[in-house]
Formats: sequence, structure tokens, C-alpha cells
Amino acid sequence: MTAIVRVPVGGGTPEGTNSAYLLPDRGVLVDPGPPSERAWADLRDGIGAHTAIEDLEHVFVTHWHIDHAGLAHRLADRAGAAIHVHREDAPLIGDYADARASRLRRDERTLERWGVPKSVRESVIDRDEPSPLPDAAPVNRHDDGDVVAGVEFVHTPGHTKGHASVRIDGTILLGDLLLPTYTPNVGGSDTRLDDPLGAYLSSLERVATHEEGEPGHGTTMSIDESIADVRRHHRDRAASSFEAIAAADETAVTPWTVARHLFGEMAGVHAKFGAGEAAAHLARLAELRIVERWTDDRGRTRYRPAVDSYPAELSLGR
Repeated sequence: MTAIVRVPVGGGTPEGTNSAYLLPDRGVLVDPGPPSERAWADLRDGIGAHTAIEDLEHVFVTHWHIDHAGLAHRLADRAGAAIHVHREDAPLIGDYADARASRLRRDERTLERWGVPKSVRESVIDRDEPSPLPDAAPVNRHDDGDVVAGVEFVHTPGHTKGHASVRIDGTILLGDLLLPTYTPNVGGSDTRLDDPLGAYLSSLERVATHEEGEPGHGTTMSIDESIADVRRHHRDRAASSFEAIAAADETAVTPWTVARHLFGEMAGVHAKFGAGEAAAHLARLAELRIVERWTDDRGRTRYRPAVDSYPAELSLGR
């Protein structure tokens, strides 16, 4: 079996300390971590305890979020290594300046469609600070099933469109597919997916055959137990979303109305995550014909119940 060394990087976060994974025998590092000097020192020291940075040949990134991808270019430049990422997330790492500008425009349009008020939308965009990544730099773009240095890409979208877990000799590195402290955000963490919850639940099925996995934060976790917890969470959240629609004074409501019912007052990134999670659950219920969906004359997506009561033990999967 290939040796896989967990390297904790950066300070503690609500998700848990970031986990980079080193495969010293293969010259591979997965998810180098956030772009802070503390994280860089942790990463450099962790690698140096097992191999020289210059011996690294490949840097894998599970998804585009800065706490996983932030040090990818710095490490690759120092080591003379290649960066590998699923093609759907590659522009947000390799063509950062253009992709970020497109993302902000898309986020603003999506928030408006979800019914988020203008002042809140503006707070989301204004608080979105640029990351210290190069405007453009080379990355290698991959598809599901691609194998590099014995590391296999397993496309597991939902948290982001191009999220990919990676498999090494039967061990699965999960990125943010599963987390030890709470459920990953689905919907607001990447606004490119039409049915993010459906995609996410299908991704869980792709890793369910593994007994244990290594998450992108914290340490080894039981996949069966974690998937059961996540499914239970989303069943409860979907039922609460339906109840929010049924209880509303309006004939039909936007995802923002449901998010306010679920989470209360929100601003900045919390507004995007909250509205996105509500939108993801409503989109899934629309696919299952539990709610009806349409677009009003202002371009906002609205929902109303399509059934008299929420079905007991409803399966949210595709």
C-alpha cells in the first residue's frame, strides 16, 4: 500500500483544520491548503519531514475553494510540479482573474433570481475579497476516471461543480464531500449547478462502498455513518423547506423567503450560503414534483406546494 501522510495546515476553522495529504513515494501532494503564511509554514515543514519539496511532481486539488487551492501555485512553482484539477473547476484555479469576474456576475444574477434583496446582494459581492492567486497559470484539466501517478479522479459534484475526490489503492480522499463537524454547503458554495442537491446525493453513492475516508478537514471518518447523518440532515431540511412554503402568507415564495424562515437574518457569504441551500432543496423537491416552480415577471424563481402534505420518508435521491 502507498504511504499517505496527513499534513495539518493552517489554523482551526469551523470545518476543522485543513488536511493536506502527502504521498512521498509518488511525489504527490493533495489539497495544499489556504494561502496564509502559517499554512505555508505548516505545509513546508510537513512535507520536509518525509521528502524534499523539490521531489514533488504532482499537486492535486479536489475543488476550487481557496482553503484547498490557495497554496497550489506557490507549491507547484517551488517544486516544479504540475497542478491537476477536474476540468469543471480548472478555470477558477488556472484562469482565476477572468473566472472570478464571471463568477461574481453569475452569483449576482443567481441571487436576484432567488429573490435576495438588492442591498443583501450588494453585501455579498462587496465582501467577496479577491484571493492571492495568479491571474492565469497552467493547470492540467481532468475528467472522471483519469489516473495520474496512481491517483484516480472520482468526480463527486455538489459542493462545487468540479469537485473530485481522489482514490489511491482503495483509500478515498474526500475533499469537502464529507466533513467531520457539519454538512458541506450545497447550493451557495457554487452557483453553477441546476440541481446541486441531486448531484451531491449521487456523489455520496459513488464513495459509499468505502468503509473509511480521509476528509479535507480533520481526520479519518466512517463513510457509512457520515452519509447516514448527511442524508438525515437533508431529509429534515427539505421537509422544513416545504413547511416554510406551506405556512407562508404569499401564494408562492422565493428561495430567499424560505432561507429567512430557516436561518433568520443573513448578510455577506452567509446570505449566499443560506439562500443557496434553500434553493437547492426547493430545486430537488421540484424535480420530485413535491413543489411547483416557475419564474415571475421580475425573473425570480417561485415555488408553491404541489401536494397537500409532505410525503413521509421521501427519498431525495435521483
